[in-house]
Amino acid sequence: MGLKSRADRGRPRPLPGRSGEAAVPAGPVRLAVLGATGSVGGAAMSLARGYPERVTVAAMAAGRNVERLKDLVEEFRPDVVSVKGESERGRLLELLREGGKGHCPEIFIGPEGMETVALSGPEDTVVLSAVSGAAGLRPTWAALAAGRKVALANKESLVLGGDFIMPAKRRLVVPVDSEHSAIFQALGGSLDASGVRRIIITASGGPFRGRDREYLKSVSPAEALAHPSWSMGPKITVDSATLLNKGLEVIEARHLFQVSYDRIKVLVHPQSVIHSMVEHEDGQLIAQLGPCDMRAPLSYALGLPRRWPLLGAAGEKPLENYGPLAFDRELAFEEPDRKSFPCLRLAEEAGRSGGGAPAVLNAAGEVAVAAFLRCEIGFLGIPRLISDCLSQLGAARLLRIEDALEEDLKARALAIKFLKERREKY
Repeated sequence: MGLKSRADRGRPRPLPGRSGEAAVPAGPVRLAVLGATGSVGGAAMSLARGYPERVTVAAMAAGRNVERLKDLVEEFRPDVVSVKGESERGRLLELLREGGKGHCPEIFIGPEGMETVALSGPEDTVVLSAVSGAAGLRPTWAALAAGRKVALANKESLVLGGDFIMPAKRRLVVPVDSEHSAIFQALGGSLDASGVRRIIITASGGPFRGRDREYLKSVSPAEALAHPSWSMGPKITVDSATLLNKGLEVIEARHLFQVSYDRIKVLVHPQSVIHSMVEHEDGQLIAQLGPCDMRAPLSYALGLPRRWPLLGAAGEKPLENYGPLAFDRELAFEEPDRKSFPCLRLAEEAGRSGGGAPAVLNAAGEVAVAAFLRCEIGFLGIPRLISDCLSQLGAARLLRIEDALEEDLKARALAIKFLKERREKY
């Protein structure tokens, strides 16, 4: 097949919604990966590489990292891909021609391109939503509206759209975030937490655990990106350092498991061995323990109801660079420091307020983290900017995806305005 782009063709028509869960295919899981060049996308590629009989990557969406995407296209030969814009599409075509491997998928661009990837192929395609930030909402909702099973690693989809996503599409969502997968596993592969007293979400505490606000005034982006436990993208890594990520996870857990905020607790667990716990009415705790490797929760989401032999079994080779959990460390827990790390408190308050507040929280957080990574504001400027935006926006009710996207845009514009007018404050 010659190298060519067919991006000017119309998008596939959305598939009709169905009741119940998406069908489980008899052969390998056909996977469409949104965020193919990110850390969770990389975990998916590793699983596909190690277990081609269990999963095949048939469609990919990426942003600007076309060099990495070119390698993935040549290796997995997907039918459809999406990139950020026209310049990225042109560069990808150029790289594929230079590579000389003779395969070029249909190449789409922008938000519509991600939706095309999410809707490509047969209806039993599983969509891995691993895009960073609010950009994941549109393709995630498109996949769910078409009746497709979504392995959800994009927590922002529920932070912005949980009020309309979960009531309508609850049975199509499988959590992939390590904390939510841990809760899901502790509930026996179920989202039903009706008989649970508390959900306990653990946090590593990030690179600045134990530091006070005076110390945090002068920390650099490089220091914030040095996460002690996980290898992740820059946005989520900074969010982990501020504890905003844990606050977003609290909001996600509330929507996934339909529990009140009074029944969700955050505990700092520096060893990152226990990924979360469920406390039952009789006081019994069920904890999920495992290595800090996103391939574990992802394989659980894709393999339900069976687990994959990542450690090797019955003559199968173990997954590359994957090993059993070591029990040579003490397990400790402590309360999070909401004074030094106010993003957690802001997220909890936004979740309780409901409406558009979580969308404002997330949008302002994305703008603030980007400014921090550009060294335009300080580390403590992140919660200040979020707080300022929440004081003026967030009262709107988000009943449709259009409402969520509109609130997101308004909050971003306000955050950018504040950065220009009040730079010295942050």
